[in-house]
Amino acid sequence: MAQEQVNVKTPEYVSLQFQLAGLGSRATAQIIDYTIIAIVEIILLLLIIFSGINDFILFDEGIGYAIAFYLIITLLLQFGYFIFLEYFWSGRTIGKRMLNIRVIQENGHNITFLSSIIRNFLRVVDMLPFGYLVGMIMIFSHQKHKRLGDLTAGTIVVHERANKSNRLSPLEKYIQKKNLQKEELAIDAFHLKQFTNKDWRLLSTYCSRLPDIKQEERTELTRQIADILLPKIESEVASLHRSDEDILLLLYLHLKEEWEF
Repeated sequence: MAQEQVNVKTPEYVSLQFQLAGLGSRATAQIIDYTIIAIVEIILLLLIIFSGINDFILFDEGIGYAIAFYLIITLLLQFGYFIFLEYFWSGRTIGKRMLNIRVIQENGHNITFLSSIIRNFLRVVDMLPFGYLVGMIMIFSHQKHKRLGDLTAGTIVVHERANKSNRLSPLEKYIQKKNLQKEELAIDAFHLKQFTNKDWRLLSTYCSRLPDIKQEERTELTRQIADILLPKIESEVASLHRSDEDILLLLYLHLKEEWEF
């Protein structure tokens, strides 16, 4: 059966085509995620039972406190796992990453923190009356495979777009020639989120031009772009003994995973 496609027009008037993630891939990713959550909850329960907490459950209200503590942590884990991973991992959870699917905004941009909160709090409704029945019916019947959380948050779940060509682009050859590895520049998810779509388009345009421009123009252009972007990761690049051009290329490798999909 042919995979369903959706055409997305970004605010920058760029048309993108995505392959929608159906019920099967989304359900499998969900099973993986909830298995991980269940394992963490079991470990937490065992820690509570066998740690120092069992000292205070000897008191009258101790058992109640222990149960309340466990329930609060479990509730935070149930929602926090999806909210924070989807936001800081560009629409992915561990399960989604394994299935090569991700959540994006309907305009093609990465999911926002507010949208992640909305779609994941509405899991409570999608779970009704049991086993995600409401959510499964919505995904199966909706044209864009949206559950209630997606409808409210303005999100869709799509397959990652695979690179169809094994041939290296001029930019990829240029980066390879410089022997640059993304791991050289350590940037956490919080600092990556400081870069906007506008920053990405600026950096992407700059990097794509690098292999073809003359040294004099390259030096001046690099200085201008570095002055705009590198202050956002000043602490990360302070100890990195690379030129501004190399650092911008390393930053490109990081942001490519965030914005190019």
